[in-house]
Amino acid sequence: MNHPVILEICADSVESAVAAEHGGASRIELCSGLLEGGISPSAGLISTVRSRLSIDVCVMIRPRGGDFCYSASEFEAMEQDVLTAKQLGANGIVFGILKEDGDIDVARTARLIEIARPMKSTFHRAFDMSRELSKSLAHVIQTGADRVLTSGGEQNVEDGLPVIANLVRVAGSRISIMAGGGVRESNVHRIIEETDVREIHASVRVQVPSPMRYRNERISMGLAKGREYQRVTVLEEKVARLLEASRDGIRRNPSRKRLEPARD
Repeated sequence: MNHPVILEICADSVESAVAAEHGGASRIELCSGLLEGGISPSAGLISTVRSRLSIDVCVMIRPRGGDFCYSASEFEAMEQDVLTAKQLGANGIVFGILKEDGDIDVARTARLIEIARPMKSTFHRAFDMSRELSKSLAHVIQTGADRVLTSGGEQNVEDGLPVIANLVRVAGSRISIMAGGGVRESNVHRIIEETDVREIHASVRVQVPSPMRYRNERISMGLAKGREYQRVTVLEEKVARLLEASRDGIRRNPSRKRLEPARD
């Protein structure tokens, strides 16, 4: 029997979240600050998106851009953000914490997962920044996380397919492996075929112009000059096409009997 693919779409606005649902996404990862790889969204954004969607909403818990090694005060903020997400009706959280040596911070990761329950927890691509992926997978499983988002330790998921396939094999039924990082309509079937993943994370955004007619081009509010008059949004039709391509990958690669987790 074939198992349907779970398609998660990254969204940073109400408009994008609604488009993702209308396009057939199973859930969204809600964040802000996409130029920094995603940071925690505001309570207002979480609340508004939750009120508009019927699919699952998983909230990014990341107090700043940069690395994933957090101070005590930053971790305290993350704890509060988890509680806020729970209070506002989120279905899950998405985060990652590393130690200075590149290993998974098991204790603090487990702490956030404990606070989050019964929400689901995804350890995001901080996993790909860790020192040794096989060791990191064992550590993430130890924390009680529900899934890992990974590109196989590469910038682009297509370059990490052999690693992802091995992670799927080693994980067995202990944790879900979700592939992400450069997933497109043109490559999603290959990703599914070569790795046997059943969860896909994608950012199907397009750049749209600002509606502002008056523009002060002398001033830039951020480090990336000119971004004040640009934004990105998710298009419903692109989500729908990606979902259909994902299903095609499942049809070509009906679910095989999963191997038992490899023994350490």
